[in-house]
Amino acid sequence: MSKDILVPDIGADEVEVTEILVAVGDKVEEEQSILAVEGDKASMEVPAPAAGVVKEIKIAVGDKVNTGSLVM
Repeated sequence: MSKDILVPDIGADEVEVTEILVAVGDKVEEEQSILAVEGDKASMEVPAPAAGVVKEIKIAVGDKVNTGSLVM
């Protein structure tokens, strides 16, 4: 079963993707950091919600995305 990964709410409506820590085909564990985002006042690494394999990445470093946007 696939799971969508969305941009979390870190206190800003829009955040910038500063780092992507996985690639398509990578196996990830639950809670493993998969990307980093930065808003006006905070930055954070986004954890995987479950173990699995990355099937698609819909964003790139430098992209500005809204809270709740689909990233993987």
